Amino acid sequence: MKVTIVTGGSRGIGAATCRRLAADGHAVTVGYRGDREAAERVVGEIRDKGGSAVAIAVDTRDAAAVESLFHGTADALGPVTGLVNNAGVGSRIGRFADLDEADLRRVVDVNVVGAILCAREAARRLTRGGAIVNISSVAAATGSPFEYPHYAATKAAIEALTVGLAKELGPEGIRVNTVAPGIIYTDFHATQSGEAGRPDRLGPGAPLGRSGQPEEVAAAVAWLLSDDASYVTGANLRVAGGR
Repeated sequence: MKVTIVTGGSRGIGAATCRRLAADGHAVTVGYRGDREAAERVVGEIRDKGGSAVAIAVDTRDAAAVESLFHGTADALGPVTGLVNNAGVGSRIGRFADLDEADLRRVVDVNVVGAILCAREAARRLTRGGAIVNISSVAAATGSPFEYPHYAATKAAIEALTVGLAKELGPEGIRVNTVAPGIIYTDFHATQSGEAGRPDRLGPGAPLGRSGQPEEVAAAVAWLLSDDASYVTGANLRVAGGR
């Protein structure tokens, strides 16, 4: 059985990914930072449909907590075969010159340091046939001017991490890929960027004329973790409506 950890799995893209992977036969760890109720709700939905899942709290910025996440998963579900490196934060939309230093450090710590710590633990534990999917953003390509270039920069770092790990871990039979979502209907916009209606405002500007749904991103993640993607590594799959 595939046993997959999804960080930031209690809501949005992470929750949709947990549900999709469980439907595809994965045993899933729903990694969460603070909202235990939301994480347990996802676990309950998976178990109600006959799947296997646990919720484990983790601050991905803390190496010891990340190690505990992997230990806890192995104890509850079996040896870890996959990681979805999804936990991430943003900050309020605004001019770059007005960027708050505390916001900058929080975004870098979670989006870069946290992702690297999780990937490092996966690299230590995964065996041949294992896979990592890092969640980036189309912002890494667009730069997000007048919104959050610092967030875009952290996602560009994740894409570079994917390339390096794909080359380093490939000889061990471990695949590493990226999914880069565009503007997706999640609560990220209300809780992080400060504009709940951002997907409605910007969706019509995409070539496909709309913003995306979390399940559309989850489908891409699930494919990259599947045996159908057995010859895919170092790739960046943009799920962004043509942006």
